Amino acid sequence: MIASAFLFAAMGATVKAASRQLPNSMVVFFRNLLGLAALLPWLPRLGRRGLGTASLREHLIRGLAGLASMYCFFYAIAHLRLAEAMLLNYSLPLFMPFIEKTWLGEQTPREVWWALAIGFLGLFLILRPGPGVFNPVALVGVASAVLAALAQVGVRRLTRTEPPERIVFYFAVVATAVSALPLARTWTTPPAALWGILALMGVLATLGQLMLTRAYSLAPAVQVGPFIYTSVVFAGLLDAGLWGQWPDAFFMAGAGLVCLAGILALRRRRIAS
Repeated sequence: MIASAFLFAAMGATVKAASRQLPNSMVVFFRNLLGLAALLPWLPRLGRRGLGTASLREHLIRGLAGLASMYCFFYAIAHLRLAEAMLLNYSLPLFMPFIEKTWLGEQTPREVWWALAIGFLGLFLILRPGPGVFNPVALVGVASAVLAALAQVGVRRLTRTEPPERIVFYFAVVATAVSALPLARTWTTPPAALWGILALMGVLATLGQLMLTRAYSLAPAVQVGPFIYTSVVFAGLLDAGLWGQWPDAFFMAGAGLVCLAGILALRRRRIAS
């Protein structure tokens, strides 16, 4: 999970670089297309039987939710500090109890609700609603978290019957096909120097997704989920090293509360179960 967090933070840096020259729809498409290409070496090992599935509907729901989250997430990366965009995206544990109750019929233990309250207070500090302070793009980052929570619940459901490689493959296929649809209106030929960054983005994203899915298949989310927050640390280091952007006090306080809430929520659910 820590390796996945690092890979996703590095991918975020490539997204931010690519977004300065390409529209969001193209960055999302290339992330999915090149990510699918990075999966090709694994396909011969899976074979036709390995790719067969009886869960096409679940794969489609997970793919569309993940793609919608990606559009919001990449837009937030382009317009916010990388660490801020990643933290908003990784506030998804705050929304997972609501989705799990609706989709899987699971009840949320009472002990979790106060942890969620701490997390939403942290989000309030990060968003800082008020004249001249609030950045509307931050709401796009929150939307990416809600959609990512839906996608992660879908991954959790799929791991009951599907291997990680198959889950990642179907996501790549669905996301690539659907993200190609807007290109007729938004296509811009990338500069030659940008192709290397786009290729790296696809490789990092696919490896990070494989690591993430493998982590959830090997251990319960309550054990591995909290380690995803190390991506915010990695992203903050990239912000400082690449763009000279340092977090302010409000972000640090809010980040601490969101991370604490996510970890407490996951652990409280383990204790309650």
